[in-house]
Amino acid sequence: MRFSKEIFFLLLLSIMVACGDSDEGGPVDNGPDDSVSIPTSGYTSPTSYANRTLVWSDEFESSSLNLSDWTYEIGTGSNGWGNNELQYYTNSNTSMQDGHLVITAKEQSLNGSNYTSSRIVTMNKQDFRYGRIDIRAALPEGQGIWPALWMLGSNFNTVGWPASGEIDIMEMIGGSGRESTVHGTVHWENDGQRAQFGGETTLSSGTFHDQFHVFSIEWDASQIRWLVNDQQYHVIDTTPAQLSEFRNSFFFIFNLAVGGNWPGSPNSSTTFPQYLIVDYVRVFQ
Repeated sequence: MRFSKEIFFLLLLSIMVACGDSDEGGPVDNGPDDSVSIPTSGYTSPTSYANRTLVWSDEFESSSLNLSDWTYEIGTGSNGWGNNELQYYTNSNTSMQDGHLVITAKEQSLNGSNYTSSRIVTMNKQDFRYGRIDIRAALPEGQGIWPALWMLGSNFNTVGWPASGEIDIMEMIGGSGRESTVHGTVHWENDGQRAQFGGETTLSSGTFHDQFHVFSIEWDASQIRWLVNDQQYHVIDTTPAQLSEFRNSFFFIFNLAVGGNWPGSPNSSTTFPQYLIVDYVRVFQ
């Protein structure tokens, strides 16, 4: 999930507005339409690792999002959050069901947008430098659907993007048979320009919508490794000086975008609502 550098100051304004827990003018919609069938199968990661300690987690067992850890980002950002995304982010599209975080994308008109969804961040509340991160999630599907579980450098407010660095733990772009592939990527600044390095992995059968999978990174001072269900598929050496961003602290962003430069727009084959379902996020160090 990439930013464009020129939206930095407008994005800061959006974040300041989002620090509350309401979105004036947004729909309050927590009725039967938000009920979703939670998958009952899939991979589950260990609750402990040798020589590591669980330093933070959210198991999403509460009745509402824990605002001590998370903040809603509201609106459209600038230029669709720098990606020409089509949704308007509200806090009403986030719910808790049976111990799971559910972010819902809807075909719904609001403040000039034809779609609504949610985007939550831990900025200024929970950030981390190094460790193993496990996120168990079931993904949505459909043309124009773009779920992302990712991180930005905690100095984002000061230096902007991409100088802050970005770690995309998981991105998936729906449609055209792409729901069986996920991507792991980093973005950083190199000689004043955005640089990126990414990898991907594809399931041998089925899609990431069918059941839960665990999306992980193993991150230390010298490298970042990406794993799905504890199987590594991508790695980057972060020891070069121009990748020093990745030796700083980062915060989480979970969002479900609709449309954008990468997936393209929804079409007649896309069904709504769509759901990004997260069982837990855990950080071990």
